Amino acid sequence: MNAVLDVVSVVLVLIGALLCLTAAIGVLRFKDVPTRLHAATKPQVLGLILICLAIALSLRSWPVVAFLIPVVVVQLATAPLSAHMVGRQAYRNGTIDEKALVVDELARDRAGR
Repeated sequence: MNAVLDVVSVVLVLIGALLCLTAAIGVLRFKDVPTRLHAATKPQVLGLILICLAIALSLRSWPVVAFLIPVVVVQLATAPLSAHMVGRQAYRNGTIDEKALVVDELARDRAGR
């Protein structure tokens, strides 16, 4: 059973690292703010969750799990929030191509100022 859990841990670390790598490549390669934000948040958070799960499976200790749960919760709370703030600021600065937006929910707020 220990060998199976170790193999699962290694696979989870590799998948998590691959997801974090694709997030980094996406931030470098994508050309506009919304796609960079998507690349910076979605795969990176999932990669971190998989790596934390691998650590928990590998160490098999409840104190480790108790330490990793707040790490994951903070990441889940801060990544979308920071992406939202960066996206709004990019919209306000005019660095987002407004013609490419399907729905512009902030146009009314911007026109009122």
